[in-house]
Amino acid sequence: MKKVLEKKEINKVLEILEETYPDATCELNFSTPFELLIATVLSAQCTDKRVNIVTKELFKKYNTPEAFLTLSEEELSDLIKSTGFYRNKSKNILRACDMLVNNYNSTVPDTREELVKLPGVGRKTANVVISNAFGKNAIAVDTHVFRVSNRIGLADSDNVDDTEKDLMKNIDEEEWSRAHHLLIFHGRRICKARNPQCHLCPLTDYCRYYKKATGS
Repeated sequence: MKKVLEKKEINKVLEILEETYPDATCELNFSTPFELLIATVLSAQCTDKRVNIVTKELFKKYNTPEAFLTLSEEELSDLIKSTGFYRNKSKNILRACDMLVNNYNSTVPDTREELVKLPGVGRKTANVVISNAFGKNAIAVDTHVFRVSNRIGLADSDNVDDTEKDLMKNIDEEEWSRAHHLLIFHGRRICKARNPQCHLCPLTDYCRYYKKATGS
């Protein structure tokens, strides 16, 4: 069985996903690039729903790098505790805020190259920010995008970096950001990690995971 779908098949998959999830968008609540940066850091190993609950209160008092720097690591840890890995997140957030203030005039940079210099910010987080806060074409490969794209056949890689490269090659650049949201929505609603709802999936005519599982 071929491992990656043909270009016309990939376009059809994206078309079907668009029809299925016309409302697909970033599910993290934010009003500034800085708020999105913090929310995305908090979302590691945590649901967007939980992050939104935390940031709803957090951003009322702390929504600038300077405001965060009035907190100690312990104080911030207490505020973000329910997002998990809170000590590490607290440390990275405060270090990133310090760097924003001292190196970037308290402004979140709008390039991936600069964003990944911030503590706690990898390619995924940087791609989320440049895509959703600055409107630049990018594919952020989180666990959902990684799983879904490799199952369907939009990519064929065993790590997130190579999956991102596959998707950037196989999907037209102007579709990158939109594809990111569509794949996340599909992963959260149907193509789940442990129990994919294949009987509900509109992509079974194309999905190599389904075809292999059913022998079709």
